[in-house]
Amino acid sequence: MNDRTIVYSTYYNAMEANIIRAKLEDSGFSCFLADENVATINPLYNQAIGGIKLIVFERDVENINQLLVEDNSTNLDLETENFPDANDGSNVCEKCGSTNVSYGTATKEKYGLFANMLSFITFSPPVVAKKCFHCYDCGHEFN
Repeated sequence: MNDRTIVYSTYYNAMEANIIRAKLEDSGFSCFLADENVATINPLYNQAIGGIKLIVFERDVENINQLLVEDNSTNLDLETENFPDANDGSNVCEKCGSTNVSYGTATKEKYGLFANMLSFITFSPPVVAKKCFHCYDCGHEFN
């Protein structure tokens, strides 16, 4: 039996790394995260150290691949059902008629008059950004 450990994958997000580690441990695989503390304490070092490394036994790699592929296929099916903002073709750009539209943070007029005035008075950046539909074909933003 091969008891050699390998770096299975690297992550730049500590939360994502811990979710994958927990899934593997719940399924009975032995694993651990390397460089998690350094990346969490000082995120600027994350790129320099190569991210958070998920370490697993080499003998478990095929079973882990199978588990994570099955897990991702079920999650993808649920994603489209749970998010009402997913563009199903009902949102159409007012300017060009494209359906390549999504809802999110505005890119042009990001902050309202109140947020701009408050940030000017307090010498701080605005904290509340507007949300709207954005067309990826012509760049038009609308509500």
